[in-house]
Amino acid sequence: MHIPLTPVRCLYRAVDLYGSKEGVVCGTHRFTYAEFGERCERLAAALGSLGVLPGDRVAYLSFNTHKLLEGYFGVIQAGAIVAPLNVRLTAPELIQILNHCEARVVLFENDFAPLIEHFRKDCPAIEHYIALDGPEYEASLARATPRRSDIMSFDEASPAEIFYTSGSTGTPKGVLLCHRTLYLHAMNVALSTTNNDTGIDLHTIPLFHANGWGLPQACTMMGRKQVMVRRFEPTTVFRLIEQERATGMLLVPVMAGALLMSPDREKFDLSSLELIMLGGAASSPELCRRLEDAFHCLAQSGYGLTETSPVATGARKKGTVAYKDEAERFRRQAMAGWPLPGTEVHVVDGAMNQVPRDMHTIGEVVVRGDCVMDGYFREPAATAAVMSGAWLHTGDMAVWDEENYVHIVDRKKDIIISGGENISSIEVERAIAAHSAVMECAVVSAPDEKWGEIPVAFVVLKPDETLSQATLAEFVAERLAKFKMPRAWFFRSEPLPKTGTGKILKRDLREPFWQDKTKRVQG
Repeated sequence: MHIPLTPVRCLYRAVDLYGSKEGVVCGTHRFTYAEFGERCERLAAALGSLGVLPGDRVAYLSFNTHKLLEGYFGVIQAGAIVAPLNVRLTAPELIQILNHCEARVVLFENDFAPLIEHFRKDCPAIEHYIALDGPEYEASLARATPRRSDIMSFDEASPAEIFYTSGSTGTPKGVLLCHRTLYLHAMNVALSTTNNDTGIDLHTIPLFHANGWGLPQACTMMGRKQVMVRRFEPTTVFRLIEQERATGMLLVPVMAGALLMSPDREKFDLSSLELIMLGGAASSPELCRRLEDAFHCLAQSGYGLTETSPVATGARKKGTVAYKDEAERFRRQAMAGWPLPGTEVHVVDGAMNQVPRDMHTIGEVVVRGDCVMDGYFREPAATAAVMSGAWLHTGDMAVWDEENYVHIVDRKKDIIISGGENISSIEVERAIAAHSAVMECAVVSAPDEKWGEIPVAFVVLKPDETLSQATLAEFVAERLAKFKMPRAWFFRSEPLPKTGTGKILKRDLREPFWQDKTKRVQG
């Protein structure tokens, strides 16, 4: 018997097996999985009463709350496509996305009410606006009649979610993920990291972010308790870990840095933590070590993209790998790691041939498997440009070894070719970031008459820290070959430019150098 694969099955497994268990915590609200499941059913019915049809897009503009989590299940039960929006984007950027996906309904928190007037004027497809923290939302759920969905009625190949890429390398694109892809991704994540029902997970990363929305369906499927972190703030995170006895959380490196720097960390009992997963940007062995020293739990990296649902690999322990020492352990835990079940990951050259597994030869990461997107919404040419048959070209450059551990060295366009040598900007950044006075840094290419390209570094120091260029250069020179050293240094007092998801916009740093190649780089 063929049973359609859909994330709704994740929800109903939790309702059936863990109905009386506390499943979702959000501020003062605490819901059992039975209560949460009923709210999702009521949301589906409420959307149906508004005339929402199968395939319609329903957008959310919200911080992490239980109401946004309800959308992940309620919207798709209504047959519609849920489209969480990046709350850090500007009005023009959001208008572009809303018009591109032609959302019919927008659910929003009152924090974003000033944006709604812009949408009313410039987004003609939107028919309904619902304030999540106003009386209308709860009233609409109260009026609706909850009804359990017939799993057999779902088309597993139909789109369930659309997430827009960060735009760090160009215009944001709408990534379509179907019911089948999301269900299998949840299964694969559960097999790898969340395969017990006793865990308590903090949703620390925004649920519009690739790293954030990849976890809820797996957590729900496994009956784990989910704690919403409305907005990331170190003291709030510490308080919730202590209060809820949280066992795991996801962090991007900048979040990890903020937790490590917070003076409040010692004020809380954080002993319940078992696992910190890192993703969203390149990590480092030093960061993993610092996290383990501070939180006394395992810290390891993972890798993926919006286009891979998002998790494709994880640096979890592999039974065929023996760590020769602690340095080796942290080195491997900071890597992208090896593929999740249901996923194939190769590192290839321009002809799609696998490069040697020598941890030296650089190639592009390509992914094939259950987690790969259906395509970019209404952009067949852009979809075709990143696909070779069933293989997705990630644009990430990497090396790998015989154990299939993948180590990302750079984005394809961020590799610096200087005098015929490939220089990984990420490797140089890691060497700079290892200095205790550095808060953030970025390395980009600049034109050079002799070498073609040279690496230049942008550095932001931590508050109240002082550091000379000569001292930092000497520190980095102990960690890098001479040809990899930045040829110019730019110290900034303001943060580096970033996308709405917190990725550094290297193109904004790089392009001024290339707009007028006759200018000599001076740091």
